[in-house]
Amino acid sequence: MSKETEELLRIGTAVGRWSGLGPYYAMFPKEFAFDVVETYSKPGDAVLDPFAGRASSIYAAVAMQRQGYGFEINPVGWLYGYVKLQPAIERNVLQRINEIGALSLALPKKEIDALPEFFHVCYSWNVRRYLLTARSELQWKTSRVDATVMAIILVCLHGKRESSLSNQMRQSKAMSPEYSIRWWREKQMTPPEIDPVEFLIQRAKWRYAKGLPELSNGKVYLGDSTLLINRLIGRVSRHEINRFSLLFTSPPYFGLTNYHYDQWLRLWMLGGTELPTWTGEKWRGKFESRPGYRDLLEKVFRGCSKVLKRNGTVYVRTDARSFTKETTIQVLQEIFPKKNMEIVLRPLSKESQTALYGDKSKKPGEVDIILYS
Repeated sequence: MSKETEELLRIGTAVGRWSGLGPYYAMFPKEFAFDVVETYSKPGDAVLDPFAGRASSIYAAVAMQRQGYGFEINPVGWLYGYVKLQPAIERNVLQRINEIGALSLALPKKEIDALPEFFHVCYSWNVRRYLLTARSELQWKTSRVDATVMAIILVCLHGKRESSLSNQMRQSKAMSPEYSIRWWREKQMTPPEIDPVEFLIQRAKWRYAKGLPELSNGKVYLGDSTLLINRLIGRVSRHEINRFSLLFTSPPYFGLTNYHYDQWLRLWMLGGTELPTWTGEKWRGKFESRPGYRDLLEKVFRGCSKVLKRNGTVYVRTDARSFTKETTIQVLQEIFPKKNMEIVLRPLSKESQTALYGDKSKKPGEVDIILYS
């Protein structure tokens, strides 16, 4: 990474401060995302990520004057990316945080008390009242201001006690209610008594303290990439978007985790169920069907091949376990048979995607697959 990019990513810059928005399991380290975009593309190029997560790759592209487009099926990751690419104006965000606080005063007590036991042990009464109001009032899909407020709430929704709105919890993923309740009681831990308005105002002001980043054009679409890729193909065909010089992504790892189950509490905040559920929807589970996993990779990468420049680069980071690695390599070789392939092993370290936010289980690490002309 160049000195200029290192400087751009400092926490003391607007780009650096907004780049870290959104704790998310199995996310790209931001330095890695910026390094790949800088190395394998140039200003004015277009970068595509069909498994965008919290859109670190897209953000890196637009922060370095490339175009960036991506897809994300999980609303939590999508919201982080959407807000990073175009945050609302600070004064409007602060005003909206206060408005939700005022509206929460009228919420009937019975609605607050009706929440399952988990929420009573996780959050103080005032926080529960604020979250329920924000959950019903914020139009995060249609309002940029409300989306920005909701993204800030999601960041703070759970994590270290008194550094977040919740009782002690991991920040990157929510644990099951039963486990959490039992653990909190064993440790005799109670939810922190926090003024949610004051807390969120402080967090918002910190995020805006260095201003808004100067970004070029970019967008992350919410939905299934196997379907949305057709929309992108159409836009490229109509010359609304340039062909992509860099396909840079990390598909979900086979059998590793359930990305929707792990984010059940943030998904509840976005209107989901009060208890974690194992969704049966396509592409939203743990990817335990080998034919299904291969089918996903084939559909997405084949669609991406239709919008990639002939001499474009493909950079894929994936799991080093044998099935995920071998399947990914085979699919990429089938779809891009004329490209050269380089494989770089990345042993497990504190900078690995899954280790970065506290996953201590043993893994062989990751592997980077690079295809070029």
